[in-house]
Amino acid sequence: MYLHHFGLKETPFSLTPDTAFFFAHRGAQNALNTLLVAVKSGEGFVKIVAEVGCGKTLLCRRLLAALANNCVTAYIPNPALDARAMLLAVCEELEIEVPVDASAHHIVKELKTCLAGHANDGRRVVLIIDEAQCIPDETVESLRLLSNIETEKHKLLQIVLFGQPELDAKLDQPHLRQLTQRIGFADYIEPLREEDVGMYVNYRLQVAGASRPIFTAAALSELARRSGGIPRIINVVAHKAMMLAFGEGTLEITRQHVVLAADDTASVSPQWWPRAWLKRLLSAVDAS
Repeated sequence: MYLHHFGLKETPFSLTPDTAFFFAHRGAQNALNTLLVAVKSGEGFVKIVAEVGCGKTLLCRRLLAALANNCVTAYIPNPALDARAMLLAVCEELEIEVPVDASAHHIVKELKTCLAGHANDGRRVVLIIDEAQCIPDETVESLRLLSNIETEKHKLLQIVLFGQPELDAKLDQPHLRQLTQRIGFADYIEPLREEDVGMYVNYRLQVAGASRPIFTAAALSELARRSGGIPRIINVVAHKAMMLAFGEGTLEITRQHVVLAADDTASVSPQWWPRAWLKRLLSAVDAS
């Protein structure tokens, strides 16, 4: 509702993971480089871990886009599946037709045939699993067995795991150590540093069509402090601050706008109560 007011073409702080808004800060770019090197070198397992809201899914989609021309990819966004359901999901992604009632042995056999065919044609196959901390333990073991599909020289399936820190705790369990030992590359995406928050905000605004700075330096500093550098929280607070400025008819986001927006956000304020932000927004709208 504030796009025209700020001269924007699209919403700059949407929570939908749009690769057009991928900001290559140090942590995200390092993780992407790790992924691309790992895929190129043919590693069996790769692991990327980040706190909630730090851009795992966006990086995941950025990787899918980067691999689109050179690899066959299978993407599993919701991996809370039993072992057989996971095999069927991978088959569906790779466009392998198997009977619904097929045995696990038959499914794996069809997978091997498909993977061998891609390898003979010079194509790598990469399975990318988001929210990997949700994978049941028995399914983790089935993925390890899938990674054993190989020739004498090459893995026929590479598996990339994206997850929250709980993924590390899961893989630290003694009975899953065989998979942990197969992880050739791993990286951790940290929250944005304070000096990167302003660049992140301004980058997203530019992609959305802004032709000038909209947040004051004080507003960006407050946004960095209150968000802890977590991109999802930055997006939520920045969006609310822009709504408030729009309601007041001002073209500049000040520190006070950010303070009120952050105080209204449960994940930011330990004493969250929405009345101050909402009251000021409604008052501004009524006045206009």
